Amino acid sequence: MALSKDCGITMNDGNKIPVLGFGTYSPDAVQKSKCEEATKIAIEFGFRHIDGAYVYQTEEQVGRAVRAKISDETIKREDIFYTGKLWSTFHRPELVRKCLEESLKKLQFDYMDLFIIHNPFSMKPGPDFFPVGEDKKPIFDNVDLRQTWEAMEACKDAGLVRSIGVSNFTRKQLEMILNKQGLKYKPVINQVECHPYRNQSKMLAFCKSNNIIMEGYCVLGSQRDPSWLNPDAPPLLEDPLLVAIAKRYNKSPALVAIRYQLQRGLVVLVKTYTRKRIEENTQAFTFQLSEEDMKSIDGLHKNMSFSKAEIFAEHPNYQPPDDE
Repeated sequence: MALSKDCGITMNDGNKIPVLGFGTYSPDAVQKSKCEEATKIAIEFGFRHIDGAYVYQTEEQVGRAVRAKISDETIKREDIFYTGKLWSTFHRPELVRKCLEESLKKLQFDYMDLFIIHNPFSMKPGPDFFPVGEDKKPIFDNVDLRQTWEAMEACKDAGLVRSIGVSNFTRKQLEMILNKQGLKYKPVINQVECHPYRNQSKMLAFCKSNNIIMEGYCVLGSQRDPSWLNPDAPPLLEDPLLVAIAKRYNKSPALVAIRYQLQRGLVVLVKTYTRKRIEENTQAFTFQLSEEDMKSIDGLHKNMSFSKAEIFAEHPNYQPPDDE
């Protein structure tokens, strides 16, 4: 398949998702207003897929950016594919629509293109994103994700969202949804951490076999955010193999890492607030990696995560990753 900036993949519900998305997570140290400006720049450079989340607290800024580019006639609302996420404190079925509607209100959108369960770990409902007890440990909630999924299906039926999916789900957790009695809609996507050090080949094969798209975040490694970064993780873009391949193609290591995932059939999320890098990321469609280079990058897999997943290890829904 010839990849282009305008290329999209048709999901199992018939809706199409652009293969390259712009992430809007903003570390606490970064002013949220920078997200608004960066989103405008991304749209100007051709990004039409914007990935957000309730917990990112940037939905108002993203919404303003999209409306500004609609006002100056750069885009129409239907040109934008927006992804939002159900946060963990809203997993109880009666809270799912509330989370979605709060996000839509902040965005000032009538609908979302894609709404996904942010992760399979339910937490105590309330105003805190990460509720903790006096012992400083997370306060979890034990919710049947199949009931959460039914509430997601109801949001789709209500026209508030066009497609529904999941994020950070293991194969067993996906199978639990897929095998649910009375399943109305399959997840269209599983958004997971994916990069050469953790290539998720088993998950990719499982998703393809079930007509579910795998979407990768952290494809360039991490921006070294201490709040969730695994401190032992080496900088991905300094890897000697990626650097050597990048030199041969006269591209940056970042473009090689993006192109690698695109050629594997993933939807790819990238995040930067720098104009030069936003523009550079769209150049992932201007070259193609050889089969030999793809196999070499496959060999970098070391089942290493950039995120601190151990905070959820005591959750009832916790399952070890599917990585080799």
